[in-house]
Amino acid sequence: MYDYLIVGAGLYGAVYAQQKKEQGNRCLVIDKRKHVAGNTFSEKIEGIEVHRYGPHIFHTDKEWVWEYMNRFAEFNHFVYSPMANFKGELYNLPFNMNTFHQMWGAATPKEALEIIERQVAEAGIKGPANLEEQAISLVGEDIYEKLVKGYTEKQWGRPCRELPASIIKRLPMRMTFDNNYFDHPYQGIPKAGYAKMVEQMLDGIETQLGVDFLEHRGELSRSTEKIVYTGPVDAYFDYQLGALEYRSLRFETEVLDTANHQGVAGMNFTDADTPWTRIIEHKHFTFGEGNSEKTVVTKEYPQEWTQGEEPYYPIGDEKNAALYRRYEELAKREKNVTFGGRLGTYRYMDMDQVVAQAMEDAG
Repeated sequence: MYDYLIVGAGLYGAVYAQQKKEQGNRCLVIDKRKHVAGNTFSEKIEGIEVHRYGPHIFHTDKEWVWEYMNRFAEFNHFVYSPMANFKGELYNLPFNMNTFHQMWGAATPKEALEIIERQVAEAGIKGPANLEEQAISLVGEDIYEKLVKGYTEKQWGRPCRELPASIIKRLPMRMTFDNNYFDHPYQGIPKAGYAKMVEQMLDGIETQLGVDFLEHRGELSRSTEKIVYTGPVDAYFDYQLGALEYRSLRFETEVLDTANHQGVAGMNFTDADTPWTRIIEHKHFTFGEGNSEKTVVTKEYPQEWTQGEEPYYPIGDEKNAALYRRYEELAKREKNVTFGGRLGTYRYMDMDQVVAQAMEDAG
């Protein structure tokens, strides 16, 4: 018998299990994948730590979360500073004075603000009715057309005019020459990779990989007093109310016979014609470590999600939000079951939010 069965060896499950073990509980962690760390999983290719499911940079403004993570890994001091490529034109991200100088030649914050404010006023949008109007009302026509529209339409698989304005609450703009994508004081990537970090969290905890909870629910449920479930909440209930919707991703990873392909870890392709949204060059996460004559790059292709594929981004429209609320009511009635993580609570979370939530839930 186990005190806790944790379904999912991703970040939420690993933190929850570690906390419960520290409290003196006997835990079993299972995952249907053949590896731990969930979507943060990384592995060596040509001596380069490759993020298999997209780049994961740990960042937080919570000192206690940062201190907790550093119990299990030594982090480097990587700061994410991606670039945007619009038909060969390169712009710094997030939108900052470097971006505005590249786009308009603006040399001071006053000049950049005047251009943005003039374009917003010329658009004359009152009460944005969709994402396109919302974005233009925030940053003006130029930034929207070159850096928002094409990327967003590829990401969501539909025109910006058909997407709700609520998707974009704000578009951060910095009136400084600062390319740091995140404004959190603590940032970095585990030097030995996320898999090693999660293995350290799970040290001394029984872990079984390649085990699908939903296929062996009866047997597994009888072995424990309490269950922590981090899979899709609708799948747990056998989709009895209907399936929640997601956007998915397809990754193409290849080894190139060059030392340096694009000079930056992340290059976003913001035009509509380029089929991928970004290219990740993994060796730049670790300052060029690995094979000095080769590099590894991954192209990301957003795509529609169907059951059986990996769900990445919950669709945050009202239809899916309403459906999730109904599943949430079912979840509350489940005795001795905690639903956690990105899929278990149907919401996108940064890694530090996942860690904080798992620690709070574990008590």
